[in-house]
This record gives sequence, structure tokens and C-alpha cells, in this order.
Amino acid sequence: MGTNGKAFVLGMARSGYEAAKLLVSKGYEVIVNDANTEQNLEQMKELHSLGIKIILGSHPEDLIDNTFEMIVKNPGISNNHKYIKKARELNIPVINELELAFRYFPAGVIIIGVTGTNGKTTTTKIIYEILKKSSKSVYLMGNIGYPVCSFVSKLKDNDIAVMEVSDHQLCNVSDFKTNISVLTNLSEAHLDFHGSYDIYKNMKKKIFNHHTKRDIGILNLDSKEVLDLTNDIESTKKYFSSSSPNKLGCSIADGYIYYNNDKIIALNEVKLKGKHNYENAMAAIVVAKELGVTDNAIVNVLKTFGGVEHRMEYVKTINNIDFYNDSKSTNITSTQIALASFTRPTVLLLGGLDRGHSFDELKDYLLNVKLIVAYGEAKIRIKAFAIECGIPCEVVNTLEEATTLAYNSAGEGYVVLLSPACASWDQFKDFEVRGNLFKECVEKLGFK
Repeated sequence: MGTNGKAFVLGMARSGYEAAKLLVSKGYEVIVNDANTEQNLEQMKELHSLGIKIILGSHPEDLIDNTFEMIVKNPGISNNHKYIKKARELNIPVINELELAFRYFPAGVIIIGVTGTNGKTTTTKIIYEILKKSSKSVYLMGNIGYPVCSFVSKLKDNDIAVMEVSDHQLCNVSDFKTNISVLTNLSEAHLDFHGSYDIYKNMKKKIFNHHTKRDIGILNLDSKEVLDLTNDIESTKKYFSSSSPNKLGCSIADGYIYYNNDKIIALNEVKLKGKHNYENAMAAIVVAKELGVTDNAIVNVLKTFGGVEHRMEYVKTINNIDFYNDSKSTNITSTQIALASFTRPTVLLLGGLDRGHSFDELKDYLLNVKLIVAYGEAKIRIKAFAIECGIPCEVVNTLEEATTLAYNSAGEGYVVLLSPACASWDQFKDFEVRGNLFKECVEKLGFK
């Protein structure tokens, strides 16, 4: 790849900022464009000082021409964006910061990629913690919040890069290749972005791109969707299952997690509870075993690892009411998992961006839900769904109101669960901002 060419970065955020810096360090002339004028001033100053041209507030028609060698696109921006269409017409490659970073990785870096509809973040974090505990030189990166470009200058041969990889990132990769790929599970998600479930699944499949028999694919044996999708991949396949014993990975039997025929840990010793978390742990164990990690390091982490922020995160108990922040549940399947984790009476906070998606698949999971508090853009449709299910529902505008109402409505021994089943973008920058606000609201309740 030539230096001193021109590169266009579409979308700032953390990934655009890191991509622009990497491109400049490799000799590119860089233009960054973002429709949003509210940006981090320190980052803007730094990019300006590096000679990077920044255009904010709009996408001028004449900005893209055939002098650009590449466009580096923020994963959240649609492939139907006018600049991306223009780039196709002009035969300009469109990549993202994951692909860009990969092209500059030292050849000896071992890459572990984790994707799937649910469980990605938790699985990625467990893998990272286990490898760290076993004194490997390991870095955590990707969709988990740490742009891959920011690690290029630190990595050296034999380092391990553990990355969460989203379907949005897999849209615009070409050369990117892992040594070990995990596919946790599959269900309908992000259909507004991809257009169809089949397109979404085929994006996930790209986590196995360029694999040979020397590379490992770690698959959910309990998911027919996963097995069908990966039927023809070249990888050496390993599995994890919470129901079927298997000799090619991890399974659960008589209250223990086994790797092949070896007992690893008793389920009651695993700090994270719930079938979905045992599956995440098993996927991580298979990865660790491929890298020669001892049982000791694995057990140590699984006994102490308490989970990921915004994913079934315990916040506080007030007057014997437990509050859980599951803001990362932006789809129906995630909320199903959250609801299935509790057998106590529950007040459920649902709402957010209205993508027009159906809530019907939540019906069978509402057994313990005594009240739904609906807020945000989707609130009226959620109210109609609740009436259909025969569950009381209160409608409010904001998450603050929803939290207070949920607390006032809950009885002793109840769970108040924020698991919105919707994206956050109607009222928040991202699910993290939403989850943090919920936690702040809960903290304030304790002083009322």
C-alpha cells in the first residue's frame, strides 16, 4: 500500500480519530468528515496539529473524488451513505478501522475474534482475563470500546490480540483474518442496517474469512443457525454446548463444565450465573485451551469475574429491591436472556429507538413481569404489546421518570430491570450513556 496518498475518514468518534492518526503516521494526507459538529476538542486540536483537514456539520457534495486511495468508514454509518455509493462508482476501496489496523499488524500477532448476536462482550472479556491471568502478552480491543488502530504501534510478534468484532465491522473487511474465531450464537438483529437476516448472518460468517485448517472456528453446538451457517468453513472446528456432551471442546454434565473429558469447574463456583454465561465461559475455555492455558488460570478467573458493565450488571439494592442495568440489550434476544435469568417478581423498563421491530417474541419470557414501564420513541407500541399480553404498563417519556416509577411500583424482593430491547439512539449517544444515566438515577433513589 503506497504512502503519501490521500485517505478519507468518514465519521469521527473514537475509531475515526484513531484511524486518522494511524493514516498520518503512515504518510497519508487525511481528510476527516462528520455531520456532527459536537466533537472532543482535545482530539480536534491534536488532529489539526498533525495536518489533518476536518470538515464538520455536513457532507459536501463535491468532497469525494478519484484522488482518494481509500475511504475508512465508521462501522455505524450505512453502506448506502452517498459518499459510499460515490466511492463505489469511482472504484475507491471502502474499509473500516479494523481492516486498516490489521494491514499494519506485525505478522506474528495471534488474533482471536469473537462475534455473535449476544454474549460477544462477555466472552471477549473472559478470554482476555484468562490469558492475562496466565501471563500472556495480551491486548483487549475492537467493538468492546478500544479502536484497533490505537494498538498498532504497541503490538509485537507473539502478542495476542483479543477482539470483539461486530457485524457492522465485518461489513467492510477484505484482508482481515483471525487465527481463532468464536461465533457465540445467532438471532435476528440490526435488520434496519443490513436489510435482511440472511445478509446479517453472512456478515457474521466473515469472521472465518481466509481460514485454513490451521485456524480454529469455535462454534455453539446448540445453535442450528450457527451450524448451518458454518457448514462449509475451512477452519478446524471446536464446539461448546450446554446440552450435548462433545469431545471437541466444552460441555456441561452433572453440574460441571468439562473440556473434552476433563472436569474444569463446578457450575456453582462460576461467579457469572445463567445458561448464557456458562456458554460464554465455555467458549472462552476452548480458546484458552487452544493457547495452552492451565486449568488453574481458567478456574481462577471464572470464580472471580463478575461480568461486563451494562450487561446484566447488578447496580444496587434499595429496600430489598434489586436493580440491574442491562442497557446493552438492544435487541429482543438479549432481553429474553435477561428475563430468563430471574424467577422473582420483576418490573421491566422497555423502550428506546423505534425500529418497527416486533416485541412478540418476549411474550413467553414475561411470566414474572408484574409491570412494564415504557419510555422513549417506542413507548406507544410497547404499551399496545403489554395490553395484548395482559400485563400492566405505565408510559413515561424519559428514563429518569421510568426509573423512579419502577422503584415506586416495586415491592420487597422485586427486581427492577433495565433491559430495553431497543437501541438507545432516540435519546442517547449510545447504550453506555443510557446505562450510566440509569445507574445515576438508582443512586439518587437511595437518598429519597
